[in-house]
Amino acid sequence: MDRQPLITQPGKDYGLATPGYIPAAAGAPAGFAPPAADTQGPSAPPASMFDSMPGYEGTIAGGGGFLPPPMPAYPAQHPEPAPEQPQWNIPSITEDTARNAFILFTKSKCCYSSAPAKEGVITDMEAFNTYRYRLETFTESRSTEWSHEPYAGQQVDAYIQPPPGPWDLPAKTPNFFVDDKQTIKVPYTSSMKPCHNCLGMGRKPCKDCAGCGNKVCWVCNGSGYRHGADRCNHCNGRGRENCNRCFGQGSRQCDTCHGKQQLLVYIKLNVKWTNNSDAYIVDQLSGLQGENLSKVSGKELFRDTQYMVYPLVSFPEPSVVSASQRLVGDHQGKYSQTSRILQQRQIIELIPVTKVTYTWKGNSHIYFVYGNEFKVDADNYPATCCCTVM
Repeated sequence: MDRQPLITQPGKDYGLATPGYIPAAAGAPAGFAPPAADTQGPSAPPASMFDSMPGYEGTIAGGGGFLPPPMPAYPAQHPEPAPEQPQWNIPSITEDTARNAFILFTKSKCCYSSAPAKEGVITDMEAFNTYRYRLETFTESRSTEWSHEPYAGQQVDAYIQPPPGPWDLPAKTPNFFVDDKQTIKVPYTSSMKPCHNCLGMGRKPCKDCAGCGNKVCWVCNGSGYRHGADRCNHCNGRGRENCNRCFGQGSRQCDTCHGKQQLLVYIKLNVKWTNNSDAYIVDQLSGLQGENLSKVSGKELFRDTQYMVYPLVSFPEPSVVSASQRLVGDHQGKYSQTSRILQQRQIIELIPVTKVTYTWKGNSHIYFVYGNEFKVDADNYPATCCCTVM
């Protein structure tokens, strides 16, 4: 005798249900459960969750803008005069140095023959040494934000006494001119609140099974049978299988409070140290692109490090003096508004640039050797080939 599929009636227990299983409503396909009620908490903490702390009234979740530093209680230290630097130039490179740099350059190119570099005759070497002026302003900035973490017995100290101001909290001693950051929990701002994500339950309905603990069997698609009257072996004819996401419980641990139900809410201070740097390179009119010079080092001719530096007043190249005056004014006006200037440094480097003219097979060509690294730029190299990667 052929076996017929089992027809269930709504609300009737056939001994097939598992913990968390919700019978199908009248008129709904067999084996399907209605979606669970939406009990998801808000994704972000509500504003009412945060207390009003003296001196931190504008603090929000997720952070805001940087806090301006307080006015110093003592007069700012005046910069000292820049040291004298009588030597402003260096000799040009030799012909051997120029040729060796050219040969190394061709070896680094898979499609370049080294013949022009080795056999070419150098006919002229012209120095276009140039200057690079760099100003660095090392600053400390501070910002605050409300934060939270699962409550596991941490100290709750809100309103015991007024919290210290954001610029009154001691931070670690930074390394000058090196970017860094530090996070500090502001004392006397910590309180305990019910978790906003799970509404203080510690668990949330499983999204995969809509809180049922089980879901439609993927093998029989909820019918309980395969190939006509054969009972589904995967779900034992139930039409549903336990949810492997929540292990049949219908809910999962809240990922915000980690099941603790409570959160420690506090103000977090973010301290950030930044080395703000700007550079100016004198156009040497050699034909070499200026962006190449930004990638090499030069011979340091001048260094001045102080709390606040004076702009240069004397230098053989007038455009360097103008750049120093402009950048020092820009930095001191820009960074003192939202941060505290801790140190400034100005450096002048002389970058060697040599334009080399050579002949090879009766034609004249040029290349550039530049920087302490003896980098080479040869855009129109006369012996290249097309390489094909098989």
